Amino acid sequence: MKSILRILLGLTLLGLTFWAGTAWRSAGEADSTATADEPELAEEQQPAEYASRTTALRQELTESERATIRLFEEAKPSVCFITVLRRQRDFFTMNVTEVPQGSGSGFIWDKKGHIVTNFHVIRGSSSARVTLADGSTWEARTVGYAPEKDLAVLRIDAPASRLRPIRIGNSYDLRVGQNVYAIGNPFGLDHTLTTGIISALGREIQSLADIAIRDVIQTDAAINPGNSGGPLLDSSGRLIGVNTAIYSPSGASACIGFSIPVDAVRWVIPDLIAYGKIKRPAVGIEPAPGSWLKQLELEGVLVLRVVPNSAAEKAGIRPTMQDRYGNLVLGDIITEFEGEPIRSLDDLFLTLEKYEPGDEVVLRILRDEEELDVPVRLEAPRN
Repeated sequence: MKSILRILLGLTLLGLTFWAGTAWRSAGEADSTATADEPELAEEQQPAEYASRTTALRQELTESERATIRLFEEAKPSVCFITVLRRQRDFFTMNVTEVPQGSGSGFIWDKKGHIVTNFHVIRGSSSARVTLADGSTWEARTVGYAPEKDLAVLRIDAPASRLRPIRIGNSYDLRVGQNVYAIGNPFGLDHTLTTGIISALGREIQSLADIAIRDVIQTDAAINPGNSGGPLLDSSGRLIGVNTAIYSPSGASACIGFSIPVDAVRWVIPDLIAYGKIKRPAVGIEPAPGSWLKQLELEGVLVLRVVPNSAAEKAGIRPTMQDRYGNLVLGDIITEFEGEPIRSLDDLFLTLEKYEPGDEVVLRILRDEEELDVPVRLEAPRN
């Protein structure tokens, strides 16, 4: 009897153990299900939370950051990417193909499709392509260029609806320390924004035509290969310069960049569009090499030849000649132009840019060791 009771007790305990295990396993599964459901609920709620968090972050942006974002978004459609091509002949087939030569930046000048960039961006190329901010690419043709200013104008046949001309500012009233913004395509990375300040004004750099470009803007905004031809903007998003060069031993940005001031750009570009080159007024002389006066330790522009029937001939300016014994007789040396000192041919070219054909000016010349003031009526350049 006792053995039967022990057996019944064992079975009872075994049943209770089984029931407890089953209950524990069910509870565990319920907990597991609840735990597994929680991430799904979190995922359903994530978009709303993410949007809320993003809105909060945007609200935390400073006014300066919001202003920079607005400036970039408004200016970006005016900036374009330029790819230049050159012709290459296959050595075996003798077929001529066009291959990429380089790239640069540019910006939209007007609704007619004129694009401004640097001359050195397109120099030596056979053709160019312009990619706008909307991603469309257009074949471009060269309208004009000025190596002495490192500026060039291309034109694309894009509809006016795709073109947003850049806003033009001034450079005469710039101040060292004010904020500037550069947009371009460094290393082919399109529409890159860099910021900085104006580090210096009145710098001078040498152009590809070996003529000085004066009053250049120096900035510490990062300007790298590919930025050339892109705009330098003020804090209102207006064009104040065209990024043209960097000073860097390594070839990468060293926080010393240079931009052609927009006041020079404003008068050069209309000439390039209308005539294909700068149409500065002329005096009607052929200057002698600057080395001649350097050997004599003199400054100015020596007149080598006077163009027949020119403004210079009418004013009585004398050219360099040989006497009957074959000795060289120096012509007139221009030393001042309307009171501005003329120390070299660069000075004469840059001063002429301030005047128009028909303007009457006074040249101070050195003739036979005597200084004379000679009135001259400037003439249109001759082709």
